[in-house]
Amino acid sequence: MRDIGVDVSKPEKGCSDDKCPFHGSLKVRGQIIKGVVVADKMKKSVVVEKNYLRYIKKYERYERRRSRIFAHNPECISAKAGDDVKIMECKPISKGKSFVVIEKGASS
Repeated sequence: MRDIGVDVSKPEKGCSDDKCPFHGSLKVRGQIIKGVVVADKMKKSVVVEKNYLRYIKKYERYERRRSRIFAHNPECISAKAGDDVKIMECKPISKGKSFVVIEKGASS
């Protein structure tokens, strides 16, 4: 198992996924985002939702917003819907996926 350079708990299971940052050759860099998995129906992929607040200057108030990010889900982590996860940016894996799940059960 390789060190990815981020302070996260390493998965207990092993995997043979080439796009896994721990057991494969995928390098991670850039943003680290905490969110909740809202869909896990795709093969080796999950949809992670991140909620945040945006300030509206005119009304001097905040509005709630959300963004959905597609992320690769390695076999050793295998996050399911409802799990809190930490995802990290990587090189583009496909047209819509540029993030990979690095930790399951991350406190938000």
